[in-house]
Amino acid sequence: MKTLGFIGMGNMAGAIAAGILQKGLMKKEEVFAYAPHYEKLEANAEKIGFVPCKDLKGLTAKADTLVMACKPYQIEGVLSEIKEELKGKALISIAAGWNYDKYEEYLDKSTRFQFIMPNTPAMVGEGVLLFEEKNSLLPEEREEIKKLFEALGIVIELPVHLMGIGGALTGCGPAFVDLIIEALGDAGVKYGVPRKQAYEMVSQMIIGSAKLQLETGEHPGVLKDNVCSPAGTTICGVDALEHAGIRAGFIDAIDAIMNK
Repeated sequence: MKTLGFIGMGNMAGAIAAGILQKGLMKKEEVFAYAPHYEKLEANAEKIGFVPCKDLKGLTAKADTLVMACKPYQIEGVLSEIKEELKGKALISIAAGWNYDKYEEYLDKSTRFQFIMPNTPAMVGEGVLLFEEKNSLLPEEREEIKKLFEALGIVIELPVHLMGIGGALTGCGPAFVDLIIEALGDAGVKYGVPRKQAYEMVSQMIIGSAKLQLETGEHPGVLKDNVCSPAGTTICGVDALEHAGIRAGFIDAIDAIMNK
């Protein structure tokens, strides 16, 4: 892969481009982007460091690998415009709902394809990037693309039938964690902690707790037990959460997403 082109330049595409460029994985003159609002695109190009393109076909002419980063409802129209230009190129899609099987209906057989599902923490380099196992990229091409996306967090490969639940956990999960941050922050404010400091403490506590689990590989229950002293304060809080149905609440939330 010599050149990379983004079709659409929203927050997620901007995070991907910034991560790739800031880590020196590609040079400015190797990364291109097209978006309908050219003035806004130019402003993003100045900030992030890619080359803006004024039209879609111009973008596809310059890039050998394309990232479909526009809104899902726009994809069919985009593909109808550049299907011929995509022949022999690699296409990566980060658009929800557009997996390998769906793209296969629209793409020429010579267009190689990979569906990736990122999440919002990728914007700060701490994302989860789900790679659908079913793809038509060349093996060396796929490894190169994985290295690019590792600049944004961790890459996890999943079979087609697990992409839905994977997306529910990693894509919707940040909103659930934000609710926890807000709720614990409110509790801190209730007892006199300034709100900014309350959010700061809680967010860092969550980062630290998650990192502890990832780096030790310990079962979350073991880590929880390590904090819960007999007749101590933490076990009283855990007991209150269990009575409130915290575990069932999270599982119900995932059920609601999967059954939507």
